[in-house]
Amino acid sequence: MTTLTKQTLSHLDWLEAEAIHILREVAGQCANPALLFSGGKDSICLLRLAEKAFRPGRFPFPLLHIDTGHNYKEVTDFRDKRAAELGERLIVRSVEDSMARGTVVLKSPTESRNKHQSVTLLEAIEEFGFDACIGGARRDEEKARAKERIMSFRDEFGQWDPKNQRPELWNLYNARSHKGENIRAFPISNWTELDVWQYIQREQLELPSIYFAHVRPVVRKNGLLQPVTELTPAKAEDKIEDVLVRFRTVGDITCTAPVESDADTVEKILAETATTTITERGATRMDDQTSEASMEQRKKEGYF
Repeated sequence: MTTLTKQTLSHLDWLEAEAIHILREVAGQCANPALLFSGGKDSICLLRLAEKAFRPGRFPFPLLHIDTGHNYKEVTDFRDKRAAELGERLIVRSVEDSMARGTVVLKSPTESRNKHQSVTLLEAIEEFGFDACIGGARRDEEKARAKERIMSFRDEFGQWDPKNQRPELWNLYNARSHKGENIRAFPISNWTELDVWQYIQREQLELPSIYFAHVRPVVRKNGLLQPVTELTPAKAEDKIEDVLVRFRTVGDITCTAPVESDADTVEKILAETATTTITERGATRMDDQTSEASMEQRKKEGYF
């Protein structure tokens, strides 16, 4: 007589199982999906989840990165390295390509390109005929993302209407779409920043060095630390300081700020994340400081 042993799943096990289920739903319901991979921590977790969902076979989708042309080199180098290690197809489309076509026009040479990624993304979706894009957005990041469904419907113009989304009762997901329409799928919607770091620790995932404490020249502006780079030079009146910092999130250099930290290991980052009272984007995103650049408006225009 066989005795059945009840297996208790951990919190991370449940989140992982849900995410794998969502990835398989996208692959099963969509004809031509893509996984958005920037080299950032959230999309690194997505890659591991895709490995668990589809290995030993190839991923049923390519990797896609919409590059502003102003990303940190540590991150883009890691992006290329990780895609090569996995042997998966990586498609990179740049905001600079859209600028050359005239579909993106900056107000000034120093304007952040971050919000213009939506144009390049929509152009890439049209170029390759993608009917779904899998992203690493989480609901805990900020208010607009908290309104997202797991399968977020976008119309034929790439527009997102938070008041016109499909119900997702009993974990039933509808990823069907007509030609020209698009689904944005978010398998780690229910994860938190702490969950991501716990998963990174459990899976022993490699990360770009920029996530760990290092000394970097910065200037203090509006309560944030602005890195001093060729793209973001200090002004004459600015006081440059060499500060021990790390990045909680990575993106365009012109709008992504580090935080003061001595956390140089995943264990230290976990301890720091567990006690912080400032949200991830609130502490690091310079482009979220004005209503004009609000996330909800950008998402309605086709942003991730």
